[in-house]
Amino acid sequence: MDSKKGLVEVRVAAMDFLARREHSLRELRTKLERRFPAEQVEEALQTLAAEGLQSDTRFAEAFVRQRSQRGYGPLRVRQELRQRGISDELLNAAMDSVEVNWLETLAGVLERKYGDTPASDLKEKARRTRFLLYRGFSGEQIRELLD
Repeated sequence: MDSKKGLVEVRVAAMDFLARREHSLRELRTKLERRFPAEQVEEALQTLAAEGLQSDTRFAEAFVRQRSQRGYGPLRVRQELRQRGISDELLNAAMDSVEVNWLETLAGVLERKYGDTPASDLKEKARRTRFLLYRGFSGEQIRELLD
């Protein structure tokens, strides 16, 4: 496969991924390197980033918005962004730029899962707390809502 044709194929594949949803640079690299040589992938990704078609900043903001709307807390969102190769600097900027009321999100998750009924005993309260911790909310946030 000649170099020019290979780059075009890598670019088309990358654009197909980006047409479905935003991807981090690491995600795209991983997916593309399954099918194409690393040198071609790297060159195509640099071109896409320079053209503004792939942006880790845009990905991080969309990811924070989407995960918070699905009821995940800030700790889990941060962890998932780190796993996707987003730097702490970009991560913090995305968390700050997307205005999310985490306590409201927490209250919504709690109501969807358990309704209006308060925890009947300590065992039930502990069960709810474990669930909310798993969803990525801090102990402080949970205590503020449950107490």
